[in-house]
Amino acid sequence: MAKNKKEKQEGEKKKQGIFMTLAHSVREYKTVTILSPILMIFEVACECLIPMFVGDLVDQIQYGLPTISQIEAGTGALNHIIINICCLVGLAVISLLCGLFGGRTAAAAAAGYAKNLRHDIYEKIQSFSFENIDRFETSSLVTRLTTDINYVLMAFSAIIRMCFRAPFMMIFAAVMAFLVNPILAWVFIAAIPILGIALYFIIVHSYRLYKQVFARYDNLNESVEENLSGIRVVKTYVSEDYEKEKFAKSNNDLSSHFTEADRIVAWTTPSMTFLMDVVYIIIAILGSYAIVHTSLGSVGAMGELTVGGLSELMTYGMQILSSLMMLSSIMAMIAMSGASCKRVYEVLTEEPTLTNPENPVYEITDGSIDFDHVAFKYAKEAEKYALWGVDLHIPSGSTVGIIGTTGSSKTTLVNLISRLYDTTEGTVKVGGRDVKEYDLETLRNDVSVVLQQNVLFSGTINDNMRWGKEDATQEEIIDACKLACADEFITSFPDGYDTYIEQGGTNVSGGQRQRLCIARALLKSPKVLILDDSTSAVDTKTDAKIRASFKEYIPSVTKIIITQRVASVEDADMVIVMDNGTINAVGSPQELLETNQIYQEIYNMQHNIGGNK
Repeated sequence: MAKNKKEKQEGEKKKQGIFMTLAHSVREYKTVTILSPILMIFEVACECLIPMFVGDLVDQIQYGLPTISQIEAGTGALNHIIINICCLVGLAVISLLCGLFGGRTAAAAAAGYAKNLRHDIYEKIQSFSFENIDRFETSSLVTRLTTDINYVLMAFSAIIRMCFRAPFMMIFAAVMAFLVNPILAWVFIAAIPILGIALYFIIVHSYRLYKQVFARYDNLNESVEENLSGIRVVKTYVSEDYEKEKFAKSNNDLSSHFTEADRIVAWTTPSMTFLMDVVYIIIAILGSYAIVHTSLGSVGAMGELTVGGLSELMTYGMQILSSLMMLSSIMAMIAMSGASCKRVYEVLTEEPTLTNPENPVYEITDGSIDFDHVAFKYAKEAEKYALWGVDLHIPSGSTVGIIGTTGSSKTTLVNLISRLYDTTEGTVKVGGRDVKEYDLETLRNDVSVVLQQNVLFSGTINDNMRWGKEDATQEEIIDACKLACADEFITSFPDGYDTYIEQGGTNVSGGQRQRLCIARALLKSPKVLILDDSTSAVDTKTDAKIRASFKEYIPSVTKIIITQRVASVEDADMVIVMDNGTINAVGSPQELLETNQIYQEIYNMQHNIGGNK
């Protein structure tokens, strides 16, 4: 019992946390957000007063139109009718204006809120470490930035408009109905809990299903993203049919879950309509009974009622029940967006696993690197370490090769240097200080990494180069490209450095893409340059030219080259051989060729020594 109570309190506390977190994105749109429901309330008040004047007009007609002499004299019922008509016109105009301005302020508030929320999520994602991104997955983050925000926007728009309009309409209409005939007004009140129970079950079941729907959205986006990013591979292996089947499976799965959820929500409107029809029938029967007794000068069990009063009751009844229908639609919408709100909240409250220290160091003295009893695993709950027992010293300005079999944790090792991940145990030092002491921007500018996946962005070559240094001059860009042996092919393009690069660099070759990424990294003027298998698509001659230019022009920069080619590390000062997450050996290429079995096997295989002739 106590446990259930505690869980319920925690659930309520989490809901409040979600609301407060999402509400923070309103910011500069607070005024229009508050003004919109206020205008809605005034609109509702006018709409609820109109039936009273209409009913009064009906009664005037029932008791007889004014005579010609009364019209000429301007007395009697005519004045009353004119006053009612003027009031009706005035109320209608006020209601229209409130509705128009309320709609405009609500639209401005909703659009502004969605803009801020997208900005907040995108900014939050930019602060994520690799570990945070691994936790969510790219496809899920895309869904949260697009589909989920659209559902949150729908809920926000409904809250500031309908969530105020519907309850106030129901309250005002109920009060007016009681003023007309308190006995018959209870018919409307009795209908509310019946519908409320039905809506409760609809919302509970639909929320559970919509929660599953967004997990299917992630799967669909993952399938699309994977297919489009690897479309060339798909076509190379003639796997279009397989990809179509995979997409169709995800698409059909999403469709079936959406259909099931919508089928439950679809019960809302017919159940509401049926209830309204039943209530109208009851009111018509009981109201007619009351009117007959009232016209005969007696008071029946249903109290006094005129024809105009019945007209008012019918209108107020319609307003009460339409408000209920509006509320049911809102609740269904909130049920649909509830899962989205939670998913957006998860991103906004995710704490980056890598943060700046309180008093960060903004200068790195040199490019020396030290690993002191380092161990690392990608998840705290993981049983196996990806890297362990690493003790290593790399002098500043040296050229270091890292070689080893696939999956030996070569990339994991260098990711710790630029603090893309933090060590699980031990410390990594650059320039004699723990990398955790440095300002992250300073560290990543001075430890420049060319990742395995060579990514170029849509824009000119100059635009892509300035990712390395925003204010780089044309001369600096050209020098960096010459150093990376990229200038020779860039100048062959008709537009040279203004050549437009398609998204992902699809209009340049793999080797050209790698050289552009190396040039971009060099523009940072780093103290440590890490090339993670970044010359694999470059021919051996160009690879040698790049290494020679590095040796001649940036001798003080520590250069770390991860590679599968022995030729790429033949002139390195030291080579690190990785095996199954540990350092197997460290030495010069000549020493390792004589003493290390793994290095010997790689060397012999690439030089075809001992192979078939």
